Amino acid sequence: MNTNEEHYTFQLNENVSRKKVTFKNRYGIELVGDLYLPKNGGINLPALAISGPYGAVKEQASGLYANQMAQHGFAVLAFDPSYTGESGGEPRNIASPDINTEDFSAAIDFLGLQENVDQNKIGIIGICGFGGFALNATAVDKRVKAVATTSMYDMSRVTSKGYFDSMTLEQRTQMLEQMSQQRWIDAKNETSELSGQGLPNELKGDEPEFVKGYFDYYKTPRGFHERSINSISSWTKTNSFSLMNMPILTYIKEIAPRPLLLIAGENAHSKYFSEDAFKAANEPKELLIIPGKVHTDLYDQLDVIPFEKLDQFFKENLH
Repeated sequence: MNTNEEHYTFQLNENVSRKKVTFKNRYGIELVGDLYLPKNGGINLPALAISGPYGAVKEQASGLYANQMAQHGFAVLAFDPSYTGESGGEPRNIASPDINTEDFSAAIDFLGLQENVDQNKIGIIGICGFGGFALNATAVDKRVKAVATTSMYDMSRVTSKGYFDSMTLEQRTQMLEQMSQQRWIDAKNETSELSGQGLPNELKGDEPEFVKGYFDYYKTPRGFHERSINSISSWTKTNSFSLMNMPILTYIKEIAPRPLLLIAGENAHSKYFSEDAFKAANEPKELLIIPGKVHTDLYDQLDVIPFEKLDQFFKENLH
C-alpha cells in the first residue's frame, strides 16, 4: 500500500521505499507501522524499530528517523504505539509502561520475520518518552543487539516524581487520589474522560521554554499531525495511573553487554534523564550531548540529529 498521499511531516527520500504494515503485540493489539527500505534492496539487512515521541505518531519524528536510516541501508519500522495513531487498543489516548515496552518487542518480532532482514542484526531507537520504553524493552528482550535514544524521557519517573523529582509526597498522594476518584466516574460512564490538558492552541508568552518548543513542533506546520495526541488532543485523566508506581528503568544495567547510546541537547530541559540513565547503565555506553540544542531540535532538525553517528553506532554493533 503506497502511503505517499497521506500527511507526513517530511519528504520521503527518493532512494527509500515506504509500505504500511500491521502486526500484533503479545496482548493481541494490532499495531500499524511504516516499513522503510533502501530501494537498492539487499539481503540480510540490519534492522531498526523506532517509536516516539510520547504522544506522537509515525508520520512525525519516528518516520523522519526511519526515512534517514533507510538511506544508510537499514530496514526500519516506525510504528504507532498501542492506543494511539492508527494502532489498535481501547480506550484511546492512554499509555502503559508494560504495553508500550511490549510494543517494541512486537516490532522486533515483525522485523525478524522479514525475508530480507538478519534476525541477529536488530536494534532500537527510542525518541523522547519512548526512549525510556526502548531502554526497558532492550533490558528484557535479548534479541535487541543495540539501543539508542534521543531526547530521552523516563515517563515513569517524570510522572511519579515530577520534573527534577520535585513532587512532594503530598502532591503525589493528591494526584493519585484524583485519579482514583476519576475511575468511579469513568466506570459509571463506561468511557475514559480526556484530561483536556494538552498543548495550548496559542501561546501567551509566559510558558516555560520547553512548552514553547513543543508548541512550535506539534501545533505548527513543522510537525502538526491530525492523529497526534500532542497536536490535537490530550491523554485521559487516568493515563498516569500505572506510570506512577512501575519504574521502567529498574533493570537498565541488564542492557549490558549490549551497547547503549544516549543523545541529548545541551540546553534540553530533559537532559538529566539521559545523564542519569548513563550513570545507572553498565558499559558499553556512550552519552552524546549536542551543543546549544534543545529537546525538540532532535525531533526533526536534520542538521542537528547525528545520523552519521547513529549509522556508525548500529553498523558497528548489530552483529
